[in-house]
Amino acid sequence: MRTIKNVRCFGKGKDVMSYSTSCSCGKITVVANFPSPIEEYQARECDCDFCISRGLAYLSDVNGTISFSPKETMNQLKQGSGQATFWECDNCHDVVAVTNEKNGVVRGAVSKRLFARRFQLKPSVTVSPKKLSASEKSVRWPNVWSKVV
Repeated sequence: MRTIKNVRCFGKGKDVMSYSTSCSCGKITVVANFPSPIEEYQARECDCDFCISRGLAYLSDVNGTISFSPKETMNQLKQGSGQATFWECDNCHDVVAVTNEKNGVVRGAVSKRLFARRFQLKPSVTVSPKKLSASEKSVRWPNVWSKVV
C-alpha cells in the first residue's frame, strides 16, 4: 500500500511529496513532507545502545516538515545527553520520531522502520552522535532535521 500525494509547500514556491504511515498498532499517525521522493533518502542509523536495541534509523530533510499525533498519548523518552526527545507510542511502544527544540523551533526526524513498511527505502548509513559533544549535537541537528509542524 502506497500513500503519496503532491502538496503545495506554502512560502517555498515548490512542490513537496507527502508521505504518511502509522505505528504498529495504528494509534499514532506520522507524516513526512519532503522535497524529494522518500525513496531517494538514506536514513541515518544511530549506533548508540538505545537506537540499536530498538532497530532505529531516522529520515529527515532540513527543507521538509514532519508531524506525528496524537502527542498527548505518547511517551517522551530521553537518553544520552538528554537533549533529544524520543516519541514512543504508549500502546505498541514504537518510537515514531526524535525531536529537539532550540530557540523555540522544534526539529526532528521520523522512524525509517515505519515508512519502510510502505515504501522501498535505501539501506541506512551508520552515524555516531555519541561521539559528538552536547554542543556539537545542538549545532548539527538544525542542519539535518526537519521542522516539526
